[in-house]
Amino acid sequence: MRALKVLVDGLAFPEGPRWHHGKLFFSDMHANQVCAVDLAGKKSVICEVPARPSGLGWLPDGRMLVVSMSDRKLLRLDPDGLKLHADLSQLAPFDCNDMVVDAKGRAYVGNFGFDLHKGEKPRTTTLVMVTPDGNPQIVADDLAFPNGTVITPDGMTLIVGESFGRRLTAFAIAADGSLSNRRVWAELGSNPPDGIGLDAEGAIWVACPTVSEVVRVKEGGEIAERIKVATDAFACILGGPDGKTLFVATAQNSDPEKCRRDRTGKIETADVEVGHAGLP
Repeated sequence: MRALKVLVDGLAFPEGPRWHHGKLFFSDMHANQVCAVDLAGKKSVICEVPARPSGLGWLPDGRMLVVSMSDRKLLRLDPDGLKLHADLSQLAPFDCNDMVVDAKGRAYVGNFGFDLHKGEKPRTTTLVMVTPDGNPQIVADDLAFPNGTVITPDGMTLIVGESFGRRLTAFAIAADGSLSNRRVWAELGSNPPDGIGLDAEGAIWVACPTVSEVVRVKEGGEIAERIKVATDAFACILGGPDGKTLFVATAQNSDPEKCRRDRTGKIETADVEVGHAGLP
């Protein structure tokens, strides 16, 4: 059984980890911060996001995109600070969450679809694509809490984790960024997917909250490996100099007040044999 090592702790609730330019960037959601940490564990704050940050990505020119959850906006970090990139409030019924940005700068943003924390009855929702110039449009619907998302190295396939559907769902990406040919990539049974990351053999690492593990899944649903987590895993990504470090965002729970008070959030790591592929 592979063991996790702590890279940085004392976080409120880490989400959306992304390896970029030699550091791991992530959202400390309930601390309202986007942060970065190097492999020595030195953390820095990149920006403050009052409406809670989640998914992260980069435009081709290097500017960062940040999902702002509760106001359902996509923000852009310009040299002089955060600016509105797109308003998604008319297309996303409830809080936005994770995101993947493709090589052309198109951002695919998921959303809850319902008020999870108030115990609303779950309902399906949309996946919104934002063009590089900030134009949002719905590219898929009837998704059960679209969450972590990856794009294959050839840029032709998008795979999204449906947290309440307990499956990974694939789409073909057209030249204009629209999605078609929906299919089930893997049924996950008792493993609800949150954040996900693709490897060079085409398998996907899946963070599975509520069951306290990260699993490596092959297309069709075979679980190739499991890594147990002492608390809960909410997101994961491959990175590091050779792409073979698995970074896992963990926390005791997702309740905002408890997260801010208890600071149980961590970024944990494990060395794996198969390196990173695709996006993010």
